[in-house]
Amino acid sequence: MHFTLTIMGLSVYILVWEKLPEWGSWFNWLIERLPKPLGYLYEAWHCPFCFGFWIALVLHAVTGIMTIPELSTMPQYLGWMGAPIGWFLDALATATLIMFGKLCLSALAVPAIKGHQLTEEFKKSFNNP
Repeated sequence: MHFTLTIMGLSVYILVWEKLPEWGSWFNWLIERLPKPLGYLYEAWHCPFCFGFWIALVLHAVTGIMTIPELSTMPQYLGWMGAPIGWFLDALATATLIMFGKLCLSALAVPAIKGHQLTEEFKKSFNNP
């Protein structure tokens, strides 16, 4: 199993839904002016699993990398449907890993932020007697 697609997909997810909206008004301005169907997709794909599935398909098409390389050689009896089935199953597996990664990052973020806040308060208590 390769985690390359998962890391790339999770990175794109974090960039598009968590970082770009905070980096200035230009991105939010752009999203507000998207055609209605694209604006709906942006809102609907906040789910890391949904986004993960589609980004896995795109990244596989661009890079040729698969999360589960064994799915690149599907059984002969599937014929021409073997490749699309392999891509579909690989995208599902990648989406599951992207969702898991997002959940893990979220779970780690709360204690990390709280710890940082407490550390800053502790330091300030020494600087401002």
